[in-house]
Amino acid sequence: MSNTKDLIKLFEQKFVAHPWHGVTVGENMPNEVKAYIEINPNDQIKYEIDKPSGHIMIDRPQKYSNIVPALYGFVPQTYCDQKVADYCMSKSGLTGIVGDADPLDIIVLSERNIDRGNILVDCIPVGGFRMIDGGEADDKIIAVLKDDQAYGHIRNIEDVPSKVIDRVKHFFLTYKENPNGDGSDKKVEITHTYGREEALEVIKLSNEDYLDIYGDVNEKFEAALSQLV
Repeated sequence: MSNTKDLIKLFEQKFVAHPWHGVTVGENMPNEVKAYIEINPNDQIKYEIDKPSGHIMIDRPQKYSNIVPALYGFVPQTYCDQKVADYCMSKSGLTGIVGDADPLDIIVLSERNIDRGNILVDCIPVGGFRMIDGGEADDKIIAVLKDDQAYGHIRNIEDVPSKVIDRVKHFFLTYKENPNGDGSDKKVEITHTYGREEALEVIKLSNEDYLDIYGDVNEKFEAALSQLV
């Protein structure tokens, strides 16, 4: 091999990239992003990425009757830490909020019945929910599937049918709720439903939080390989 770029190309041909670290957020980020889909509306199991390996794993069977209303996953190379938490506090007026230390969640609307997870989709952010889960910033970005016949033209949450937004909001507010009402659940609240501009800012900040924690993966990989050639 003549140089590190040849080695990188060989790795790309030989190995599947880690869905969180190895897949880029997208060249046109934040206006258009990739989403890694963990679960879909047909799933009765909550699947989640195993962060160290990148494999999809069973987190738990769905506890109650809630069904995710659209494709649900995360934005690669994002992380909800201090910058996301600070932005949440500046917009909500709350204090003591921390990031949830997870990739940024995203739900992708489509008219098509996509019945599998563990896939990447190109999508366009149109808004989001400022969700606080047990004192942690846990934003949920709302996006539309790129080129979708019913939703693909939408660019702002105001143009999404209100009943669709209500359904998504109800899911996030109730999917952890214990029907026995014994007070064992963490407090979950949505302080705001925001539009495209705030969604783009949250995506940018979560990418910056990721870079602060993990650095530029491609640069680190190239630097490590350069020591071998």
